[in-house]
Amino acid sequence: MHELGIMTGVLESAKQAAEDAGALKLLSVKLSVGEMTEAIEDALMFAFEALCEDDPFLEGATLEVNMIAPRSICLECGHEYEHDRFHMFCPNCDSFATELIAGRELQIDSIEVDLPD
Repeated sequence: MHELGIMTGVLESAKQAAEDAGALKLLSVKLSVGEMTEAIEDALMFAFEALCEDDPFLEGATLEVNMIAPRSICLECGHEYEHDRFHMFCPNCDSFATELIAGRELQIDSIEVDLPD
């Protein structure tokens, strides 16, 4: 389950950024995750909740995951299109010469923190 490893890294980064800003608590994290990473949204949520459970700085934090569909461009005809993980051939000209332009993302879009008054 690589989702636990992903969330460990995400929470370490978010926690460090929050602490560097002088936050009292991390309230929420927003992520963009490409479907081509093969990360499962429910498993990410479960890992996030499990990792936040025993840490007072993280307890009660929420996670919002924006799953990014795979998108490619055909190097033959220039057509851009969305597809699933397995069917990357160009639907316009049936070429296999394609380049993935979206779907591998794994980034923290934002964090929300509680700052002292």
